[in-house]
Amino acid sequence: MRTLVNLTLLLANCLFTCLSVKAAEFTKYRDQADKLISQMTLAEKIGQMTQAELSALGDLSDVADLYLGSVLSGGGSDPQDGNSLESWTNAVEACKQKALDTRLRIPILYGIDSVHGHGNVLGAVIFPHNIGLGCARNAELVEQIGQITALEVRATGINWSFSPCITVPRDDRWGRTYEGYSESSPLVAKLGKASIEGLQGPDLRNPDHVLACAKHFVGDGGTSLTMAKHEDWPGFGSEAKPMYDQGDTVVDEEVLRAVHVSPYLLAIQAGVGSIMPSYSSWNGVKCSASKYLLTTMLKEELGFQGFLISDYDAIDQVDPDYKTAIKKCINAGMDMVMVPNNYRQFIELLTELVEEGSVPMSRIDDSVRRILQVKAAMGLLDAEPEIEVDKSLQESYGSAGHREVARQAVRESLVLLKNNNQTLPLSKKLKRLHLVGRGADDIGIQCGGWTIEWQGQAGEVTTGGTTILEGIRQALGDSVEITHDLDGAGSAGADAVVVMVGEMPYAEGLGDDHDLELSESDRQAVLSAKKSGVPIVVVLLSGRPMILDTTLELADAFVAAWLPGTEGAGIADVLFGDFEPTGKLSFTWPREVDQHPINQGDQEYDPLFPFGYGLSYAKDADR
Repeated sequence: MRTLVNLTLLLANCLFTCLSVKAAEFTKYRDQADKLISQMTLAEKIGQMTQAELSALGDLSDVADLYLGSVLSGGGSDPQDGNSLESWTNAVEACKQKALDTRLRIPILYGIDSVHGHGNVLGAVIFPHNIGLGCARNAELVEQIGQITALEVRATGINWSFSPCITVPRDDRWGRTYEGYSESSPLVAKLGKASIEGLQGPDLRNPDHVLACAKHFVGDGGTSLTMAKHEDWPGFGSEAKPMYDQGDTVVDEEVLRAVHVSPYLLAIQAGVGSIMPSYSSWNGVKCSASKYLLTTMLKEELGFQGFLISDYDAIDQVDPDYKTAIKKCINAGMDMVMVPNNYRQFIELLTELVEEGSVPMSRIDDSVRRILQVKAAMGLLDAEPEIEVDKSLQESYGSAGHREVARQAVRESLVLLKNNNQTLPLSKKLKRLHLVGRGADDIGIQCGGWTIEWQGQAGEVTTGGTTILEGIRQALGDSVEITHDLDGAGSAGADAVVVMVGEMPYAEGLGDDHDLELSESDRQAVLSAKKSGVPIVVVLLSGRPMILDTTLELADAFVAAWLPGTEGAGIADVLFGDFEPTGKLSFTWPREVDQHPINQGDQEYDPLFPFGYGLSYAKDADR
């Protein structure tokens, strides 16, 4: 670890010469921001620091009456008249218009979690989750994905994406592991930078791009097991449960900087305009209340000149007393606060804190200045800011061209872990191919969490796209009989069997898993298929490495497909040899769950598959 720390600090020193160049892109708007600040009342300033959720705003009058600086739609939160391109466009335009009904006509920022494409909105292209993109290791492709995501987000009028997640997951039992590109900080930094450059483009004033948000600062991927309860979350009761999510990262500062802070150096170099502090703690102190992390380190030392946006209701966790929580959070350096439903009380109490002198006006002005500088960089403070969506962007929304890029991302993210007797690629001249498992024909399962709903969902068609079964049918045409069942009972008599196993959709909290075992039904399906005596290909759909036990032994070939998104045809591209498997593991694959946490560079490193492992057809034909 000492070597890693030293190398990271050396990288940091080399980068500082570049950081000030990007910072100046925001600070050059200081005069414009200060001119507005000089005209603003305290209510108008605090309004700029407040972000409310669309679903809580009713007739939207509060956007104007409270001078709100931002609105968001959380995971699964749709406009009142439904989830469609038109509904989203109308809702966002209405919010923008309300903001311009105020005295100073300062436009809003509208934020959304487009973490693997514009995942809240029906018909958008959904890309592989970051864990798969980490295996692809293609920075140019990640940048292109950012560009397409920006175009589809802008097609709904939204101008701010809460992405990329540049966490460095160190324990796969954490339910947000798939949101991280890798356990390797340098790889996370490289791909995070590419994503930011794709989302924001070279000029934030370009209406084809959006404001990016690097998250979650800092150490969210290094939390230890804690007991926690989330009574307001669906699926949680009132009892505390063992969880990694939103926990405590207990490491010294050298490790924190080397592993978890280092990706933010390249994010700042890329000019990211916003950063979201983590729910989690560092050595017992909530990141959202740490002046050392938010102000001393991030703003002063690292030179971040954008603004900080809190996570969803994160301020509630800072202190049992809400007013005290607000004081701690703002004084620590938080600039904008995500208070989806409780925005009125937040405004009231922050106003009291300023009037009492508990929060200095200088801290308020600094927050507002940062927010306005970013808005100015985006062109939002121009004389006539745009309200209506550029409808020409909607012509490419969910288009074949965008889906082709997603399909490329799917095939490049696949990792071939086993291929005995050259089982793969499969021949396109089979008489009958049998597919097994629910995941073979379920868009929701292959997309995972943060897709239409916050936790994702399986079952009925979730959104547009191509299931794996449909992709295989397209690849083989009518010349091959393709059959499908859930349990493998129909495998006998086929020429080959592809068994889909893996996880049901989940997101933060509910995704924490202390066993990481395949379900009994999955194991039985593989066993049933094996009894047919024909070649068995197992494809794993998961947000992290799973404990494979005998399933790997039973498989003649094994492919880690992660959470590929809407373009299931990308899997068929590789299974039938139209493209080589090129993915390399971005995470270490453990033999058993008790090895967690296990990461490259550990003193005792005995994985099932090491970081960087991945077979190909040409080079590993003898395996």
